[in-house]
Amino acid sequence: MQLIHAIVFEPVGCLAEFGSEAFDQIAVELFHQKTKTTRPGSVAYWRFISLLHASGNTLDAAQMRIIEDLELRAVEAASAYEDVSPALVELKSMDVTLAIASSLSNKAISRFLTRFSLQDVFSYVWDRNTAGGVKQAPLAAAIRSTSPKPEHVMFLTDTAEGLRVAKSAGVNSILMMNDPDDAMKLASHNPSGGIVSLHELPDVIRFVAAQKQRSQV
Repeated sequence: MQLIHAIVFEPVGCLAEFGSEAFDQIAVELFHQKTKTTRPGSVAYWRFISLLHASGNTLDAAQMRIIEDLELRAVEAASAYEDVSPALVELKSMDVTLAIASSLSNKAISRFLTRFSLQDVFSYVWDRNTAGGVKQAPLAAAIRSTSPKPEHVMFLTDTAEGLRVAKSAGVNSILMMNDPDDAMKLASHNPSGGIVSLHELPDVIRFVAAQKQRSQV
């Protein structure tokens, strides 16, 4: 792994625990898809985003407002992980650029950052409105903002779809291992690494830097 200059976060499942209800409701009401009753909120989120991506911008303004309202409901019900603030503060002290890349709407991301007092933490914030698309679009925008080389960027995600997006962008994928059983299954996607807590991220950055320094001796 190359030296890491920037870390890009998908808030859903990596900075906070989201429920699946609002995302499942979008899938049912607007895309007429059946949903499973028990699954992580981040899995429901990525499924909804895949449906939105496949729709090819065919939804009208009223339908997009419904999606935004339900996303805001999901944000209001989310619970930030307790290690978010101290880990991000430490990373900033290490001169690592921090960015958000999410397929949520600008309204939802803005509310998320305000609700958890993270407005001043991230140097760049990209959502589906500012990036002009979902899935790969926000991550591509974040890469352009943070580093000229994708291999110097780390993307944190906790789902198979997120890992596929990271691979397509050429960045280092770090699996957020929220569930041990799911993490075992996701290992088949060959992430660049994995963590069980955001507290581990600074040590990952230091380890990569030390390895790089040793290789140059």
